[in-house]
Amino acid sequence: MPHTKDQMQRFIFDATDIRGEVVSLEEAYQTVTEQNPAPRAVQHLLGEFLAAASLLSSTLKFDGIITLQARGDGPLSLIMAECDHHKGLRGIANPKPETDFSELENATMQELLGKSVLAITIDPDKGQRYQGVVPLEEETLAACLEHYFKQSEQLDTRFWIAVNEQRVSALMLQALPQQKTNSKEQWETVTTLAETVTPQELLELEHKTLLYRLFHEHEVRLFDSLPVRFSCSCSRARCAHTLATLGPKDVAELIEEQGKVSIDCQFCKQHYSFKMSDMAEIFPDQASTLH
Repeated sequence: MPHTKDQMQRFIFDATDIRGEVVSLEEAYQTVTEQNPAPRAVQHLLGEFLAAASLLSSTLKFDGIITLQARGDGPLSLIMAECDHHKGLRGIANPKPETDFSELENATMQELLGKSVLAITIDPDKGQRYQGVVPLEEETLAACLEHYFKQSEQLDTRFWIAVNEQRVSALMLQALPQQKTNSKEQWETVTTLAETVTPQELLELEHKTLLYRLFHEHEVRLFDSLPVRFSCSCSRARCAHTLATLGPKDVAELIEEQGKVSIDCQFCKQHYSFKMSDMAEIFPDQASTLH
């Protein structure tokens, strides 16, 4: 059967304390990589971050955004992906411009980022922002995320991620706080089965077929799919609000020096510019005092 495009689905194992998520990205992944022209190894790692952010968004119990961000001292200085509760997804990767990537065509995450840390940020629309940080000491993003959940959330969590030039797919299993019997034994059985999944299966199979192939001996309940799409939250109003934090005097001086103030969105490459005639738009509460 054909693979699933730009969809995420939750599933549970009946009579156990185990949940799962599976996601496949194609158009959203390609949109992000088109906005981030970079060597293949960088784009593949960006795809992994996008898939992981999608999966982690399933843990949001409120309106908000979850962000995965890594900064390092290697050839790739920054990589970030974020997903909101509507499954709107965006991401960026910033390779150091002076780097020769010809010898890094198949570079690992460690080779790209060097010494780095992974920050996982939960930013609710209402409430307090939370951030967890874990060193990127494991060989893969999946292993780093598993370490994070083990240390910070005290939840056994496993990830499998596969990526190529066209799409990225990922599978997550998570052991919930124990309420039913034999959960540890069931967890070991289910994760052992999941270990047999191949990158080709993850990338090419429809979700229902994939889960049946892996777990057909278990009672798996697959929920309706949710569409995942590229979505950027930038806007002219947000840019105006950012400029307003500088104050009217500083903004006016910048416009006088440069003729206008320009802001480019790193995620979608949208361009916004503000001239002196836009001062009232930037400072609406002070419009009557601006000239």
